[in-house]
Amino acid sequence: MSVTVPQGFRASGTTAGLKDSGKPDVAVVVNDGPDRHAAAVFTTNRVAAAPVLWSRQVLTDGRVDAVVLNSGGANAATGHPGFQDTHATAEHAAQQLGVSAGDVVVCSTGLIGLPLPMERLLPGVSDAVGKLSADGGADAAEAIMTTDTVPKTSEHQGPGYTIGAMAKGAGMLAPGMATMLCVITTDAVVAPQQLDAALREAVRTTLNRADSDGCMSTNDTVVLMSSGASGAAPEPAEFQEGLRAVCEDLARQLIADAEGAAHEITIRVVNASTEEAAEAVARAVSRSNLFKTAVFGQDPNWGRVISAVGTVPEDVAPFDAYAIDVTFNGIQVCRAAGVGEDRNLVDLSGREVTVEIDLHAGDAEATIWTNDLTHDYVHENSAYSS
Repeated sequence: MSVTVPQGFRASGTTAGLKDSGKPDVAVVVNDGPDRHAAAVFTTNRVAAAPVLWSRQVLTDGRVDAVVLNSGGANAATGHPGFQDTHATAEHAAQQLGVSAGDVVVCSTGLIGLPLPMERLLPGVSDAVGKLSADGGADAAEAIMTTDTVPKTSEHQGPGYTIGAMAKGAGMLAPGMATMLCVITTDAVVAPQQLDAALREAVRTTLNRADSDGCMSTNDTVVLMSSGASGAAPEPAEFQEGLRAVCEDLARQLIADAEGAAHEITIRVVNASTEEAAEAVARAVSRSNLFKTAVFGQDPNWGRVISAVGTVPEDVAPFDAYAIDVTFNGIQVCRAAGVGEDRNLVDLSGREVTVEIDLHAGDAEATIWTNDLTHDYVHENSAYSS
């Protein structure tokens, strides 16, 4: 699986020496066409990294020939020199590939506030370009990892076309757009405007609902490229569903690999007045450290759930506060905002936890994916300078 599963794409990953660990840290993904259509979504963090500022400009015409990604340094909060370094990276890759720098997206991930060692990065880009192949997707997915423990890839086979993807992210997963670095490729014939609409809708209900720790990165980028190499032009609804499935798969993988997590938590709010209301309620619970620590302790503490639900303003999510039902892993422990089944019946020893909240206020629903808050999360993030 990964970005080279669709026709028309090559990728690679290599070691440039940006990481002290000596692990791979530079990846390149190239669209060989015949189409070079693209769309992207970026972080809404006002302290956007230099690669985000550059890549926003690249996407204005809906064309991307290549994506260059590095781990081992975010190039964020680096001022004008950082933007110059991003520009230089795009120019260097473009020269190596014989394309325009204005069609090269640049993505970076790692520590904030440190300049990139360009004397290592640029030779690394050259090496990565030299290693490009139609089988290089797995190497690229490995090269973009930071605190990830495993690469994240996904694939969807549609009627006559394919979608492939890779992503990285294990912390700072909170929505404002996308929550990670992600490259998605397809050999379907899709116009840039349709790509943009499909990507934004897919991200809205998947990657934007992966909320690990409530912290938004400065570098979040999701790029979708279409080569048209299959010659297949899918129905918009079919393509939308395939793209959504890939994005959901990646979102679930990100939560599964969240830093220090012992439980993967699905928070599903049902019978809300609107989808937006359901999302707001689910997110309020996902942002509760009291709830997350309770799950870590295998305690189905529904009181912490309904207290978080009650923080959502009525104009955002109208509901009867004394009609809320809460279910943990199939056991309704809270009924009408009061005691339900015996909480001792709930088994939270497994990694998967599902919490369902019934608002009895309509017929809309939404799901947020999060994880518990553990000793290991605190240790890892106290030892990792960011």
